[in-house]
Parts: sequence; structure tokens; C-alpha cells
Amino acid sequence: MAPSIDRQGYWGRPTSTLDWCEENYVVSFYIAEFWNTVSNLIMILPPICGVIQTFRDGLEFRYICSFLGLAAVGVGSWCFHMTLLYEMQLLDELPMIYSTCVFVYCLYECFKQENSISLFPIALLLIFSVSVTVVYLQWKEPVFHQVMYGALVACLVMRSIFIVTWVYPWLRPLCYTSLGIFMLGFLLWNIDNIFCDSLRASRQTLPPGVGVVTQFHAWWHIFTGLGSYLHILLSLQIRSTYLKYRPKVKFLCGVWPTLHIEPQKTS
Repeated sequence: MAPSIDRQGYWGRPTSTLDWCEENYVVSFYIAEFWNTVSNLIMILPPICGVIQTFRDGLEFRYICSFLGLAAVGVGSWCFHMTLLYEMQLLDELPMIYSTCVFVYCLYECFKQENSISLFPIALLLIFSVSVTVVYLQWKEPVFHQVMYGALVACLVMRSIFIVTWVYPWLRPLCYTSLGIFMLGFLLWNIDNIFCDSLRASRQTLPPGVGVVTQFHAWWHIFTGLGSYLHILLSLQIRSTYLKYRPKVKFLCGVWPTLHIEPQKTS
């Protein structure tokens, strides 16, 4: 974590239980961690487009919730890194739990009848979310949140690998791309935490444009945001294939992947 040598800014002294490796209020007086803040755009704008496309395609509401959940994490993370206030930290961390619970529900219920609602997994995930929230509000230990979030991600990884191994093997490239990008972000997150002192020292000697590249927590946002977005596309493709729709990946501006669902073929 970052040493306590940062300057003061608009939002005052940080009250969050975490203060990351980016130097505070260096780029802007109004944004505590500038690069850690703006990097959240990847978790806000593409999911909003995903919501619109999912609604247009008439797909199940759970997938709209998935995109909205990812966007909520992006907004919460933006507010947290902009202010470094404890209340904004919760706005970042708790939606990570809630949105990933939605991901888990979508992936584990992907082989059910269309528009069906399974109350048992919903109740189980709701109890889990409430329990994590209550414990975390009382025991303000970030490692607890990280372990709970990691457990949910592990459920997604195991289920995804099972499906692309035994059910839809042609979806392996999308699955492993999503997983690989997410894990790359996790690796950079750890490097940012463990080698913070060295990274800060290097930024004092590097040109500003080069030093920005060493903001590894910002890269964590970019890679995990992209990995999570691709996971939603994977989940959508699994579901639409099971329902005998015709999912088709298209690239916005030739770069950004989007999923379009064509109607079922009439016999």
C-alpha cells in the first residue's frame, strides 16, 4: 500500500481503510488518484452499451442486471478513488460482491427453461451477500472482502471451464481470453501492492508519460473490467446457444466486441 506522504486535496484527509500506490492529488486537486479514477471508464461505458443491446435483443433481465452490476462497480470505484473516503470505498467494494453474485446466478442457471426463475440459488446468493455486507460493516478488514470476492470468482472460473470443456468446447477461446485478461489484472494488482515503494521511486526518475504506465492499479481496472465484460458475453453466448438463438459477435469500430442475438430459425 501507499506510504502516507501524499499531499492534501479537495476531499481532505483519506478516511478509507485502503490507500493505493498512486500518489494522491498529483494530477488534479479534485481527484485523489487520477489514473485509478479515470481507468474505471472501461467498467462504465461498455456495460451501458451492453444494457442497451441486451434490451434491444429482448434477452432475459438477468443479463441487463449483469451489465448494470459491472457499471455500478465502475461508478463506485470512480467515487472511491476520486475521494478516498470510507463511504465511497463501500460503494466500490460491496457492488463487487453483489454484481458477481449476479454473474454466478446467470452462469449456474444457464441450462434452464427460458425466463425461469430459480428461487433457491437466489435466496442462497442473497444470504451470502447480506452476510458479507453485515460482517464487513462491523469488521472493516479489506482482506475479508477480498477473500469473499475471490470465492465468488473461483465459482465462476470452475463453472466456465466445466462448460467449455464438456458442453460447448468451441467457446474455449472466449472463456480463456476472459480468464487470462482478468488474471493479468490480478497479477498487476499484486505487483502494485507488493512493490509500491519501488514503483513510486521509479516514477520520480521516469518522464511523466512513461511513469503513468507504472500505475498498475489502473491497469487492474482496465484488465478486470475487460475480463468481466467478456465473461458476460460468454455467459450470454452460452445461454443464447442453449435457447437455440443465433449469437453473433460483432466488433464496434472494428475493435470492441459486442454480442448480437438473432431470432430462432423457423422450421
